[in-house]
Formats: sequence, C-alpha cells, structure tokens
Amino acid sequence: MLVHEFLENSAKRTPDKVALICAGQRLTYRQVDADANRVANGLLAAGVQRGDRVAVWLPNSVEAVLAIFGILKIGATFVVVNTTTKPDKLAYVLNNCQAKALFAPGRQAETVVEVMTSVPSLTLGVLCEQDAEAIPHSNVKSFPALLAAASAEHPANPCIDIDLACLIYTSGSTGDPKGVMSTHANVAFAASSIIMYLENVPDDIVIDVLPLSFDYGLYQLLMTFKFGGTLVLERSFVYPAATLKRIEEERVTGLPGVPTLFAMLLQMDLSRFDLSSLRYVTNTAAALPVEHIQRLRDAFPWAKLYSMYGLTECKRTLYLPPAELDRRPGSVGIAIPGTEVWIEDEAGRRVGPGEVGELVVRGSHVMQGYWQDPKTTADRYRPGRYPAERLFYTGDLFKMDDEGFFYFVARKDDIIKTRGEKVAPKEVESVIYRLPGVVEAAVIGVPDALLGEAVKAFVVCAPDANLSERDVLRHCAQYLEDFAMPKQVEFRDSFPRTESGKIQKRALQ
Repeated sequence: MLVHEFLENSAKRTPDKVALICAGQRLTYRQVDADANRVANGLLAAGVQRGDRVAVWLPNSVEAVLAIFGILKIGATFVVVNTTTKPDKLAYVLNNCQAKALFAPGRQAETVVEVMTSVPSLTLGVLCEQDAEAIPHSNVKSFPALLAAASAEHPANPCIDIDLACLIYTSGSTGDPKGVMSTHANVAFAASSIIMYLENVPDDIVIDVLPLSFDYGLYQLLMTFKFGGTLVLERSFVYPAATLKRIEEERVTGLPGVPTLFAMLLQMDLSRFDLSSLRYVTNTAAALPVEHIQRLRDAFPWAKLYSMYGLTECKRTLYLPPAELDRRPGSVGIAIPGTEVWIEDEAGRRVGPGEVGELVVRGSHVMQGYWQDPKTTADRYRPGRYPAERLFYTGDLFKMDDEGFFYFVARKDDIIKTRGEKVAPKEVESVIYRLPGVVEAAVIGVPDALLGEAVKAFVVCAPDANLSERDVLRHCAQYLEDFAMPKQVEFRDSFPRTESGKIQKRALQ
C-alpha cells in the first residue's frame, strides 16, 4: 500500500466524515483529499517530480497536512522539519537532501529567500498564511495561490511501495542531523502493526499535540487517516488546560504523549474535565517513571495505558500490553506484531534473560538507512538472515526477563532524549564554544521527571572571563531549537579526563 492511499481509501469509504479538526476548521475526508490533490497538481506545475524531496517547515496545521499528502500524491518524498529549527540547520537539511521545494510559514518569508540563495536545488518556496501581494521572490508562491491555480483531480502517480515516502531527520552522535529513509512499505507496515495492537477503529478520535516533525506525532496523522478516524491536530501542548478542554469537547478516544506531557498533566486538577471518552493513552520517546504510570492509571482507570519504545530508524519496536502493567511496570514490553527483537552482546552472541546487551530489530518496519551516509548506515543496518535483508542495531542497551519482556537499561552513546526529541551533545557544545571566554564545554543528559532527560552544560571559562549562566543560555537561544536548550549550566575549573585526554562525561554525571 502507498501512504497517500491511507487518505484516498478513507475518502472513498467515508467521504463526508470529519477527518481533520485543526485551528477552528473541520475538514471532511473528501475536502482533505481534494485540497491535497490541488497541492499535488500545483507542485507538478511548478516542476516538482517523482522522487524529488520537498521540505515541510511548518507548525502543526491544515497546510502541513495538505502539503504532506500532496507531496506523496506525485511520488515525491516529504521531509518534515521542526518549525523551531534555525536557518543554518534548515539550510544544512535542505542541502543534504537536495530539496526541490519548501513549505514555510509566511512570517519566515525573509528566511525562505535567504535559504534559497544557499540551497542550489531549491527552486520553489510556498508561504502559508501569506498574502499574494507580499510575496518577496519570483520563485516563491503563497499557499492559497498554489491551490487556486490547480485542479482537484487525482494526479497520475507511478510510484510503488519501495519508493521513498519520507525522510525524517534525527540527530546523531556527530551532531549533524541524519535523514532516515522510509519507504511507503516501511510506513504502511509500521502503521498497520501499531493500529493492530492499539485496536484502532474508525470511531476513534485521536488528539495530536506532538509536532509532525517528530515521527511519533507524524504517525498519529498517518495512522488515523489509515483506519479512517478523526484527528484533532493541536499546535502544541503549551496550554494543557486548553488541550484537556478539547479532549472533553471532541470526545477524544486516543491520547498519545511523552513523559513531559504526562508529568504536566499529573500536576493539574484533572477532575475539572470530563475525560471519560478516553479509550487509550500511549507513551513513547522515553520511559515513563513507574510512579507516573501508577498515577496515570489512577487518573484514567477506565483507559488502557500503553508503554512503548521505538526509534525513528524502525518507528516502533516494543509495546507493553496494558494487562501486563501491574506485573512489570518497568518494562517496555514485547516486539510489535509481525516483528522480531533480541539482545546481543559485544561479540554478536544472543544473550538470555537478565543479561544486558544491544537490542536488535528485525522486520518490515526497519527503514532503509541514512540518506547519503553509507558509513553510518553500514554500522547500524547490518546483514540479516536472508540475502538483501538488514537488521537494525539500536545502540540501546536492554535486558529481558524470563518471559521475554524487555527492559531499557541505557544508551550506548550519549544522545539525550528530552521532550521526545533527540539532542546531540556535540551540537550544543559546538554552539557554546562560539561564546567568547569559553575554554571547554561538555553536555550530558540528566534525569528529569518532566522532560525525561534535561540538557545540562558544563563550562570551563578563561580566567579573565566573567560569564554567567544567563550569558550562556542567552547565547544558546540564538542558535538552538527550544528542546535543545540547556536547562542547567554548571561552571567548573577543569574536567575529569581519561588517560588519552578525553573528557569523562560519566564522571560528570
């Protein structure tokens, strides 16, 4: 199955059903499909072709949804970029994937023009919420103008399921974002497997407060359109009370979240809201503290709570059946339907219960590797049982119990997972080093009940420097996305080191 067929099939089955509720709009499947066709035909008219990469640098919005499906409908590959991404990192991503077009907020018109000068492949910019009269460049159009000039007829699409559907950029240990290559077949399998164990049905109404640039947020859209439900798409979770009111008003049945979101919820008086419509609650990105699991169950005793684990490179990997929560609340479960997982030691031998090793993943949800990065691809995606099959080595350490349930132990590298996002310490360190007076910088993740992990920076300054925590944070805010910002800054006279002179980050922790 092709990913855009999730929308098209639902539009055929239930054309007048509300598919998307967002920013005061209620769009039926028929309307979403027609407008996505207009986006597709508009892109074709502008010279975008099958296989081209098109970036969507938008907040959660109707335009973002239409752009994603419009891109898919012409056999192109969509690349969703976090709207808080700074211009230099945006330009890196666009150059890396050689993007042909870019959808962006109207307020970023100047940035779009600037980026187009530094990204040779970029020939089209589309500004959302922007008047046609204010368009700043001949190769830039407004989103309404793109739709108005295009047909609502389905465009011809010759792509097949082994073509790339999307690139999802994730930070790596080098600090440079890497594009995870997902085919239509990868996405369709992963979505089907998750829908199966969540027992989704067309009557489900799912609320999505997670950014579409985060694969967990993206899959709420894709899965909901696949099973023909209704998606309530929110800009963010900045105002928790407003989100809870929306759940009450729309009779939401599915609430996907991350530890940060649930930690905020548990600090609120939930009795003020009627949340009885919730059928299930899901968590991934980082493990929920056992205490939070129990408090969530107390808060929503009628809803099923799914604790899950996954990575962008294979979407979802493990889930804990809700019936097992009481017996093993610290577990993230078993392999998702249709897949296989095991644990290997450093010698490549499978280990048994109680032993710690790296989690290895096998199945059709294992993505194709990293865009234009064969070295890292070869390291993480290795030969499997059959010719042309590849296994994914997660880089995460796990153990399992006697009944085959898995428990996360630690990460092999030092990637920080905060607010459901991955942060490469080197990226933050590189920014801090730009600040005059900084001699050395080291960044680690520290446990945080709200964020999962918080970014903590250690700084060694020159003797004549007079830097404060505020100075460091103000500097970082100019270059980093909000989720990558240090939450703590500690000044040191020196760092502990290994014999070879490397900073011992474990000693800092």
